Amino acid sequence: MKKLLLSLSIAAFGLTASAQINMNIGDKVKRKVEDRVNRKVDQGIDKGLDKTEESAKKEVKKDKDAKTNSEKSGNDAASSGGNSGSSGSGSTAAASGGLKSYGKFDFVPGDKILVVEEFAQDAIGDFPAQWNTNSTGELVNVEGRDGKWLSLTKDGVFLPEFITALPENFTLEFDLICNDDFSFYSTAFSVNLCRLAAQKDAFNIWKQYGQQQNRDGVQVSFHPQDAGGGQGRTNYIAYDKGSELMKNETATMQFYGKGKRESHVSIWRQKTRLRVYINEEKVWDLPRAFVTGTTYNSVCFTTGGFHQSQDRYLISNLKLAVGAPDTRNKLITEGRFSTSGILFDSGSDRIKPESYGVLKDIATVLKENPAVKVKIIGHTDSDGEDAANLDLSKRRALSVSKALTSEFSIEASRMTTDGKGEKEPIADNTKNEGKAMNRRVEFVKE
Repeated sequence: MKKLLLSLSIAAFGLTASAQINMNIGDKVKRKVEDRVNRKVDQGIDKGLDKTEESAKKEVKKDKDAKTNSEKSGNDAASSGGNSGSSGSGSTAAASGGLKSYGKFDFVPGDKILVVEEFAQDAIGDFPAQWNTNSTGELVNVEGRDGKWLSLTKDGVFLPEFITALPENFTLEFDLICNDDFSFYSTAFSVNLCRLAAQKDAFNIWKQYGQQQNRDGVQVSFHPQDAGGGQGRTNYIAYDKGSELMKNETATMQFYGKGKRESHVSIWRQKTRLRVYINEEKVWDLPRAFVTGTTYNSVCFTTGGFHQSQDRYLISNLKLAVGAPDTRNKLITEGRFSTSGILFDSGSDRIKPESYGVLKDIATVLKENPAVKVKIIGHTDSDGEDAANLDLSKRRALSVSKALTSEFSIEASRMTTDGKGEKEPIADNTKNEGKAMNRRVEFVKE
């Protein structure tokens, strides 16, 4: 089985608010640099596809060995960062810079994690065992990125069979990548939040040009190329018993085949309301996307035809959670609030910028209650060494405190910090979902 190598440059795909950049001479120079980097990405893809089977097997063995060593030393935090390892000095300052780019990001992930899909149980080259499809796909490694990615290059429907219910309030997140110079004539990548009488119905109802008359749900699509070739695009269609309730399309620079080709998609349902974010940009906020009285129970992904052989979508780090916590009530009334929505870089105390919405929510409560003081406590799961986990949990709590001060002007004197490592689990550490719940930050009113 050939292994796909997809080289991603931090310079080309950093989390920047590119929609706000004026097109001046400096930007033209930047675009030239990005184009040159992207050509190198294509060269990397070609090399990956030209590997011999024997070479690919050697690479797979190398990945397995690396994974084994990694598991001995740590794990991912909140689906995107390890317990163990140390971070360099200045990590909080670096995190603060990243947080600023998410200044308008108000997404708050659910407090009870139902699903974490990182394909840990599946082998490179296989289609994941807990999914179903009427097409094909394979798990690959992506150079410069942790974990495994599901690579989709064919027309089809892709169904995670373990998702059998969608609460009235839920959040769904995943990472999405495409290749450089993705063709405008290749179809979009779609996520369908829907009602199915039986899971097998997805393959006829939600395939491209499927049985629209039987559709109940919302389809949100992403394409890295618009008609003008200068940005990407996203659209949605809301269905009720086959009828189109509403639809729309808009352009975005957050998922663009010649620029930012790696995106974090965040979807938030609150009863009939649907919000969709690509990285820090809220691309849709629809008060009546879902129909009252309809029980939505499934998520499936759809692709259509690909115009170029190198065109592909890759997805990873799928997470489904229930609702958003009532931060104000839990912290002020109950005196305690815990969240797994503050994410950190792997093995580090550096806060990921997509944590901005949670931090902003907490800061708002503290500003509205100026007399309240809190203790911030970091927690990890049980993977890795006890001492390393304890140290990391303390440093992460301190990073949260510093971020609340630097980004939201919360007085440092109102906060103390501590870490418990793996000592106080709230869920089963033998399951991915349990580990994700245990990797959390807790706020206790003092």
